[in-house]
This record gives sequence, C-alpha cells and structure tokens, in this order.
Amino acid sequence: MKSGMPAPDGIQPARRATIREVADAAGVSRSTASRALTGRGYVAPPVRDRVREIARGLGYVPDATARHLRQQASQSIGVLVSDLSNPFYAGLAAGISQQARKRQYTMMLADDGGSPEVEVEAAEAFVALRVAGVIVTPVSAEVSTYLARQQIPVVEVDRQFSVGVCDAVVVDNENAARRVIHQLLDLGHRRIALVIDEMHWTTGRDRLAGYRGAFAAAGVPLDDSLVVTAGWDVDAARIEAHKLLSRAEPPTAIFAANNVLAEAVWRAAAELNMPIPERLSLVSFDDVSWMSLVRPGVTAVAQDPVALGEAAISQLFERIQSPHAPVRTVLLSATVAARGSTAPPPA
Repeated sequence: MKSGMPAPDGIQPARRATIREVADAAGVSRSTASRALTGRGYVAPPVRDRVREIARGLGYVPDATARHLRQQASQSIGVLVSDLSNPFYAGLAAGISQQARKRQYTMMLADDGGSPEVEVEAAEAFVALRVAGVIVTPVSAEVSTYLARQQIPVVEVDRQFSVGVCDAVVVDNENAARRVIHQLLDLGHRRIALVIDEMHWTTGRDRLAGYRGAFAAAGVPLDDSLVVTAGWDVDAARIEAHKLLSRAEPPTAIFAANNVLAEAVWRAAAELNMPIPERLSLVSFDDVSWMSLVRPGVTAVAQDPVALGEAAISQLFERIQSPHAPVRTVLLSATVAARGSTAPPPA
C-alpha cells in the first residue's frame, strides 16, 4: 500500500514492532533479544523465554530481507519439483517442509511442470533470494550445473543428472523393478508389457533395466514391442494403453512405470471390459492412495516420498555445513505393496 493511501474501510494499518521495542520491554540489550529470537548464540533459558513471549505479545516479525543481506544467505531453502498435482511430489515436498521447520528454515516451493526452461528460471529466482541451498527433481543437467556455478548447495532427488557434480538421493529403481517382474514371471506370465513415460532419466532408464534384467535372469525371451512409451498425463497414456490392450496378442500383464501410467492402464482395462486380474495383471511403480481404495487393490512398488524428502534435506544440510566434503549419492530401497491385481495368466 502506498504511503498516504487510506486502508480499506478506513482501517489504519498497525505499525510493526521493532527489535529495539522488544529489547526495551524485556529489559535486555538489542543483541541479547536478537540471540533469543534467532537461536544463534547463548541466552539463559528464562531470558530467552521472556523475550520470545514479549515478541509474540507485541506482534514482532523479523525483517527477513535485512537479515539476509547481513548474512549473505537466508534461513530458507528452495525446493523445485516437477508436478505438484502428482501425490508423489506433494509427499516429497511435505517431507522436506517438515524437516526444514525443525531446523528453523523456511521452504520456497516451485513447480516447473517438467519444463527445463521454467526450471532454470526458478533456479535463478532462488539465487536472487539468496537461498541457503536447493533441492530439485531435475529435468535436465542444466539446473544443477547452474546452481553449482553460483556456489549454491544443491541436492538432486528422485532422479540424477549431475553425477559427481552434486549430491543426490534416489531410490533403487532397478532392483525394485526387477523384483516385481520376477513375481509376474513366477506366476507364469510371459507377455509382460512395460508402459513407461521416458527412458533417458535415471528413473525410467533404471526401471527399464530392471524389467529387461528380470527376463534375462529367468532366461525368458523378451518381445521389445511390449515396451510402450506413453504420454505424460492420464488421458494421453490411456490412449496408448487402449492400443496395447487391443492388439491381436495383448499382454497378460502390464508393469506401469509410475502411478499416472498405472491409472491410465486401469481406466483402459475397465473401458475394454478386461477385468483385473482375471484377464490382465497390473503392477505399478509408485504407490498412491487410490491403489488401496479400488477393488482389487493395485500391487505397487512403494516409495516413501516423505522419507525421500527427509533424506534429501538431511543431505542438503550436511552439504551446507561441510561444503568441501566429497559428493555422494544416497540410495534408498523400496518395498512392494502386494495387493490383488496380479494372478496367473488366463488359460
């Protein structure tokens, strides 16, 4: 609001309390009040509690901009994800946010929609805001390289583009994929399709490797025509799933490489009157809430996105505290949530 302009309905905006007023009311020096409110430096617990209580009563809000300028870095981190409408990324952000609050950091969240251009724009905004570090689910190597040049600590999470350049926290995609394909092969399936969105990121590449590796280990020939690249959303992927299930020799089982693709396959099977698991077995990578609500429930590789986010922020704070430590990749395991969507192939 510009100076001199009346507030809505004639209400005058309240003047913000200053750190000096908090200090005077508490009977302490300004530096003591600052230490009590920021947690940096020692203050006797009774004094700290009194200062904080008085600050709350006065409605004191720290001037974050001025503090950032003094410290040359903020008490905030940037988090850049690909699609907040996807429950996986929402859970990831939740895990990061919870741990950031415990460390008295705020989280700045951006969604790049899978666009490398938007991703770099968001990274530039984070640099301008002097964030202490960035966690990113990258869609290209450019964002991590840019942040590294700016000397901003960065952790790639879920997928990895910049091996050796920055830290990363990822799931063991290959072994998890291999495990569920082994289970389908043990049930007697031989025409097992893989519906996948991409095969160049570490997520898609490793899930494809696990799929192929299971066939090779079992000595079962693999029909490459059953590896189908679908779209990035449910509607586009549903069209590809329709085509796959309408073939003269359709698959008897499908491994969907993420939860969006699993939903697309589920919908296509229902529209084609192909009951699961009687006519078609279905396994998903990524376990989300709808998979345990439908009947039958969908068997899925269960990543814990909240735990993934927590591990990522732990690694980021280690990097902030030890900027010259060797770069490392943290590999997390995944479990398989077995439900009712798989059965032996139809006779």
